[in-house]
Amino acid sequence: MFVTQDVVLRFFFRKKKILKNGFSIPINSSIILAPTHRSRWDGLILTMAMGRRVTKKDCRFMVTKSEMRGIQGWFLKRLGCFSINQLSPSLSALRYAIDLIEKGEQLVVFPEGKINRYGKKLVLKEGLYRLARLATKKTTSITIIPIGIAYSKIPPNFRGEFCLSFGKPIPINDYSNFTIKDFNKFLNEKMAQEEEKALKKVGR
Repeated sequence: MFVTQDVVLRFFFRKKKILKNGFSIPINSSIILAPTHRSRWDGLILTMAMGRRVTKKDCRFMVTKSEMRGIQGWFLKRLGCFSINQLSPSLSALRYAIDLIEKGEQLVVFPEGKINRYGKKLVLKEGLYRLARLATKKTTSITIIPIGIAYSKIPPNFRGEFCLSFGKPIPINDYSNFTIKDFNKFLNEKMAQEEEKALKKVGR
């Protein structure tokens, strides 16, 4: 945390902005963070905003298998990341993710499934909703938090700005009758709304 938050982020970025929008951390609920994915900086920024120093819990990131290779994979693993095959998730990976949710850890899932640098509208991957529904068999309260992330430049530049905007928490049990397609459309809209707020704050 000292290296990434107190040194790297402070040195690279000139200004940080976090829009809470009345957001408060849900009590007695497992949390799944659902942010837009615009840069490799996203993980460090999310950890700063919702990591141990703020919530007393670490962020655990679900990332693609390809991102866990080489030096990057070594670094990501130490940031709390674990990989999953998007095309054919293994039972062990799903079980691990569900265990994290059951234990009340903060799981981060990027619903777009990849870095979407320019914010192109994508159909969200089905994994987040499927995972949340599976986890409801283990725990009664799961909350998804839509988050918008924006940078003043594309790609993020030295001494630039970034902004995170937190949306209204979504209790998964309130949407248990939604199809995956309907829920993803709803979640996509909420993420886009928060990103729009973040973009305005960084002048884009």
